[in-house]
Amino acid sequence: MSGDGELTQILTCDIEIQITGPTVAANNTQVADVLRVLAARIEKGGFDLGHHEVTDRLGKPAGFIYVDYSEGGER
Repeated sequence: MSGDGELTQILTCDIEIQITGPTVAANNTQVADVLRVLAARIEKGGFDLGHHEVTDRLGKPAGFIYVDYSEGGER
């Protein structure tokens, strides 16, 4: 430990997505689309602490994301 008192920032992120569609390829594409949207939103700090509903590009429920921001030991 460096002893400068600076704490490590910790992000815990759990994602559950369930998509139904006509083919595996179509489902893969839909999940990838949802993940890209979530990644952009996470990068911009768009989630508060807690559970949030995830929707597909049509606005239909597709799962949940859990975000937890915390601090750990000194780095």
